[in-house]
Amino acid sequence: MRTALLPQRLAVIVSTLLLSSPAAATLLTVRDAASGESLSNAVIEVHVSGAPGRPGVQDDIIQRDAAFHPHVSAVPVDSRIRFPNQDSTRHHVYSFSPAKVFDLNLFLRDTPPPITFDQTGVVVLGCNIHDHMQAFIVVSDATHVGVTEEDGRWQIPDLPAGEHRVRIWHPRLDDSHQQWHDVSLDEQPQQEVLLTLTASAPPPAEPSALQQRFRDATQ
Repeated sequence: MRTALLPQRLAVIVSTLLLSSPAAATLLTVRDAASGESLSNAVIEVHVSGAPGRPGVQDDIIQRDAAFHPHVSAVPVDSRIRFPNQDSTRHHVYSFSPAKVFDLNLFLRDTPPPITFDQTGVVVLGCNIHDHMQAFIVVSDATHVGVTEEDGRWQIPDLPAGEHRVRIWHPRLDDSHQQWHDVSLDEQPQQEVLLTLTASAPPPAEPSALQQRFRDATQ
């Protein structure tokens, strides 16, 4: 059963260190400003004027211990993703998100064909058998896109000098999981941007007819 979380106010500090060379390594750090703790699973897009997005990649999102791994992925447009199941129970992976609607019916070890993500946006993944399973794929046409690690950091190796548009996303931004915050990077040696975020969990839902049939058959 899902446990509803009360809405809470978070603040995130994005710190950047820009080196002076024309194409420099840039370190971005995302923190919860209220507690000072690092914030992982934040997706950061950097749009460099006139530069194209990255080519599509091939990747896996694994189901293991009734959870998706990784919890948050960031991939270029036209990436192909497989969904291997490493559990001993079946899963039914789906998305109703506008950026990609798909449905992978009950499967166990027979990994379905990869799904091509050909539109930008945030894709929310679920399992029609296990209510608690959720993950996110951010499909991006940005010049650079990445996900912060446990230490809240993400490094761009080749950001050119100049001012660049940056977008930041996190699963706890809003209930719809579609909200972004726009900031910019400039050539100052260090830069901090304060963002105020609202996080809340959706109310628990009743099992679907498919979930109930599956549970009745396995009890």
